[in-house]
Amino acid sequence: MTDTPIELWHAADTRSFRVLWALEEIGVGYTLHPLPFPPRAKAPDYLAVNPLGTVPAFRQGAVLMLESVAIVQYLAQRYPEAGLALGISEPEFGAWLDWLHFGEAALTFPLAIVLRYTRFEPGRADQAAEDYGRWFGARLRRVEAGLEGRDWLCADRFTGADISVGFALLLADFLGLAPRFGPNVTAYWQRLQARPGFQAAKRAQGSSLAELLAP
Repeated sequence: MTDTPIELWHAADTRSFRVLWALEEIGVGYTLHPLPFPPRAKAPDYLAVNPLGTVPAFRQGAVLMLESVAIVQYLAQRYPEAGLALGISEPEFGAWLDWLHFGEAALTFPLAIVLRYTRFEPGRADQAAEDYGRWFGARLRRVEAGLEGRDWLCADRFTGADISVGFALLLADFLGLAPRFGPNVTAYWQRLQARPGFQAAKRAQGSSLAELLAP
């Protein structure tokens, strides 16, 4: 299975960035299919791969996956030598799983609402965007506390949980919410951006969400 070619359908700085980042951290080869954003409107041929038109779409042999955090978990456990997963016998295994899914369920969801109403439907629901921005800030307090005295979220090493939460910080920074980061989260975000895997993923995608959304 680990020798089976990997394909990733990706739009710059969207949820699929989590998967691209994980692939670069692991160092496994892949074929990248860059897409405009939103792909369901601007790349109709992509619907043959994913009828929802969302990103990511990940394929390895007969495996087709569409949920970014699930794909990160799949890769982390499929390639354990990369160290992105914690073993079930490790004391912080539960914390690793919790942080892994917290990055999407608690952090990225409100940001997606902010993105919609500030970039695609401005003026229609400015108050909703502000409310969800505050919601994100409230949940970010858990990350601030979780990083007290730590460089990474779990087991004193970088794992897939950091990729999951790190993507939420990338999106928050793009949306202008970085001033809401506390000192621990600010330093953490700087460490994440300094990682060679993060930088390689940025180079691999070739553009940014800001460029994709430019008039």
